[in-house]
Amino acid sequence: MRFQYQVDQDTIELKASNWFGLEELFLNGRCIRKTYNFSPFSNHKVKLSNGHNCNFQMFVDPTNNQVVCRIYKKDQLLARLTHHKEKHNANSNVINGVLIVIGIFSLALFSLYS
Repeated sequence: MRFQYQVDQDTIELKASNWFGLEELFLNGRCIRKTYNFSPFSNHKVKLSNGHNCNFQMFVDPTNNQVVCRIYKKDQLLARLTHHKEKHNANSNVINGVLIVIGIFSLALFSLYS
C-alpha cells in the first residue's frame, strides 16, 4: 500500500508491504528510510527541505478494516489518509494459513528429531 502527500513544496510518500513488513519513506522521490515493521503501528519523522518537521503515523484501525496514515506538521494534523484492507484480505488469509501450517509442521518435525 502507498500513501503520498504534498507538504509545502515537498512530496512525501510512505510505502508499506503487507507481505514482507518493509516500509519505505520517500522525500521528493528519493528513499530516505527503509525499515521492517510487523506491528500495527509505525511512526516516521521527516525533516522537510524548509527545515520544518513532518510526522507520518500509520496504524491499523480494526473497527473499519482500514490502514490509516495521519500526517502532522508542527504537531498539527494536516491529513488523514486511509487504505481499505479488504482487497488484500483473501490473499493474506491464504498466505497466513499456509505459514501457520508450515510452522506447525516444522515444530512437529523438530519434536520428532529432538
